[in-house]
Amino acid sequence: MKRVMFVGLWISLCVLAACSSHKSEDDAQTLYSGNIRIAVDESLRPIMEEELQVYTALNPEAVVTPVYCSEVEAVNLLMKDSVRLAVTNRALTERELQSFHTRKFFPESVRMAVSGLALIVNRQNPDSLLTVDQFRRVLLGEVTRWEQLNPDSRLGELQLVFDNPNSGTVRFAIDSICKGQPIASAVKAQRTNEAVIRYVSETPGAIGVIGVNWIGNDADSTRLSFNQSVRVMAVSADTAETTGDACRPYQAYLALRKYPLTHDVYILINDPRGALPTGLMTFLTGDRGQRIILKSGLVPATQPVRLVDVKDDF
Repeated sequence: MKRVMFVGLWISLCVLAACSSHKSEDDAQTLYSGNIRIAVDESLRPIMEEELQVYTALNPEAVVTPVYCSEVEAVNLLMKDSVRLAVTNRALTERELQSFHTRKFFPESVRMAVSGLALIVNRQNPDSLLTVDQFRRVLLGEVTRWEQLNPDSRLGELQLVFDNPNSGTVRFAIDSICKGQPIASAVKAQRTNEAVIRYVSETPGAIGVIGVNWIGNDADSTRLSFNQSVRVMAVSADTAETTGDACRPYQAYLALRKYPLTHDVYILINDPRGALPTGLMTFLTGDRGQRIILKSGLVPATQPVRLVDVKDDF
């Protein structure tokens, strides 16, 4: 009996010690110091890597560990209180907010940047223009061969490639382009945006769908050129395939919402104590963080931008 009581007491003490340790970690966290995990949609990885590199250099006592995952996973981690901050391509829904409210939490969806979907093709592909309606028909599986888009094409089968079935790019395509209809089962998923770029660069008949911040040319500080391993398509909102309103996802066209596949990037935050997650959010939406966004090829959400007219040939 004494042995059993001793074991039970030892277990209780261990539990109390663990709780005390977790509480002390929370108490030690401030706006500028502590240790946190955040969840980030993988399509936003390049920009967040740059942001965190600068943030941690400015705040050496802050340790921020990013979890790069699908948009669905990022929101789920926030909902389960596994992270207090997530960066995604959408705001929290009313249903998600209600779930938080029933637990006496009041999270926010804060606009961080303006981004969009980029459509990329192989360098050998001469087709460089697509309408939103054509893109919708490809998504739904109504168009499966290149000659259905261009009778002169000799590329044969059209392969549409996304990053991840649960990513923000897929969700945006379903909600905003397909109006809630499911995309075709033949659509391929490569898990990451890097893998999509690599697949398209090796596959003449492929169209890749990736986040805009993956298409930049690192050698061009003006951000007026794109990744040289693939071709970035222009997209037209017109039903007819004309060059009248067609444009590529340059920053100016994202800022003006002229590019048809534009969307916002959000910081989802549930930080009732106003600690390190709030400090990071303040940086991301402040002057330093927004300048990094501008440099990355996206559009800052909280800072004014200077627009440059671009002459583009298709």
